[in-house]
Amino acid sequence: MNRIFLIFLILTNIFAYEITNGRTFLLEVDKNSHILENNKSLYLFQNPSKKDSYFVLLPIAYKTKLKEIELLHVKGNKSEKIALHVKKGDYKKETLKVNAKKVHPPKSVENRIYKEYLESKKIYATFTKKRYWNKPFALPLNSKITSAYGNARVFNGSLKSFHSGTDFRAPTGTKIKATNDGVVVVASKRYYSGNAVIIDHGEGIYSSYSHLSKIIVKKGQKVKQNEVLGLSGKTGRVTGPHLHFSFIIDSKKIDPLDFIGKINSLFKKI
Repeated sequence: MNRIFLIFLILTNIFAYEITNGRTFLLEVDKNSHILENNKSLYLFQNPSKKDSYFVLLPIAYKTKLKEIELLHVKGNKSEKIALHVKKGDYKKETLKVNAKKVHPPKSVENRIYKEYLESKKIYATFTKKRYWNKPFALPLNSKITSAYGNARVFNGSLKSFHSGTDFRAPTGTKIKATNDGVVVVASKRYYSGNAVIIDHGEGIYSSYSHLSKIIVKKGQKVKQNEVLGLSGKTGRVTGPHLHFSFIIDSKKIDPLDFIGKINSLFKKI
């Protein structure tokens, strides 16, 4: 996927952008461009709404320690420097009370938790070249947000974490729909996520739906946007029934609403 370039370039301009940790940098380019990070070429996504136009996605990890990221936009023998200033997000703090076993799991489930972790790691490191979607992304349900992405969390007064997705109010039994077309790569009950579904949308983009009371789809199944994946619930590590919705790009869990907004903005420019 990545290519290394060893060429002589003429630096023409320098552009600066600000990006918050946990969010995704999107840059539109043409088909003759290359965007380099540490001499490696970032993947070029074809613009879904504009012929001969492309874009790159650079997810910024929530826990990144980087304050500056330098990219190089190469076109022919000319180049432009792109400086990304990483800003720490103004995320809130939450204190939650959950089942004690979901904070300090018994030894009997340690192997299960590790196995599920390795499964997720392998899935998110998989880059499917085919793109399954061709329309704007949609929310999995129309409901109030009860917990935003990035909130610092303290479980039972001890376990510190961060909120890796967006929580929507969803009484048990609410229909949960696919944000866009894709292939189901996980449809199973997990220790922390409860009944969960993960969809591969192609080109390294994944969406995840957790804490369901019932899963309707199966692993390997192709799904369309707004197809019902399951019913909301309160399985896994939760304080009550809701939907935990997240996006993963390049193994990084990023702000799903920020990602959807940026991708969907491409369609507004038609």
